[in-house]
Amino acid sequence: MQKYECSVCGYIYDPAVGDVDSGVKPGTAFADLPDDWVCPECGATKDMFEPTD
Repeated sequence: MQKYECSVCGYIYDPAVGDVDSGVKPGTAFADLPDDWVCPECGATKDMFEPTD
């Protein structure tokens, strides 16, 4: 699955890991994150993330 990087702080969202602290289970694609999900490092919104190579 595609990883996404926060353009504000550089945090990488890895679908294989998820964001357990925010209630996002491993295996959750970025597109399937809740609309109100924010970067766990800096609080940036989903629209501040870009796909990584």
